[in-house]
Amino acid sequence: MLARGVAATTLDEVMAASGTGKSQFYQHFSNKTDLVREVIAFRANRILTREQGYLERVDTLSGLDRWRVAVVQRVTTRRGAHGCELGSLVSELADQDEDARVALARHFASWETLLVAALERMRDKQVLRDEADPRTLATGIMAALQGGYLMAQMAKDGAPMHTALEMAFDHLRSYAASQ
Repeated sequence: MLARGVAATTLDEVMAASGTGKSQFYQHFSNKTDLVREVIAFRANRILTREQGYLERVDTLSGLDRWRVAVVQRVTTRRGAHGCELGSLVSELADQDEDARVALARHFASWETLLVAALERMRDKQVLRDEADPRTLATGIMAALQGGYLMAQMAKDGAPMHTALEMAFDHLRSYAASQ
């Protein structure tokens, strides 16, 4: 599903790739929709675990910048392939499957909350000025991140991700407290 998309992936292909038969598949899933729900949960868990590892202790601009560098490296190494593992599901499912859209929105909110918490710590430590709004800044960073994934996928190059995040971070740095 990552390589071909949800719609283009058949259950026969899933069973062939997993080395399972129909009876085994139907022991775990009642239909493709149930499988897609598990794919969403699996991808979200993997991404949120990774992002939490990077973001849970960030309380400085340099710490957040290390996260940015890691994101750009990951995208560059893959040459943008597959875009964002969650974002690609949003673009394919959000207008077709309301339950999937709601689940994906919940996972994106969790991801954004990790950024909000990092930015709040930065504001609390007076790394960012009091007028910095962590929620608004996190939304901007997430928008740059998702746009960066899309553009990097199209270009088969990490440079658009670098540019998108650098522009978001330039805005973030405008809230840096005077040292």
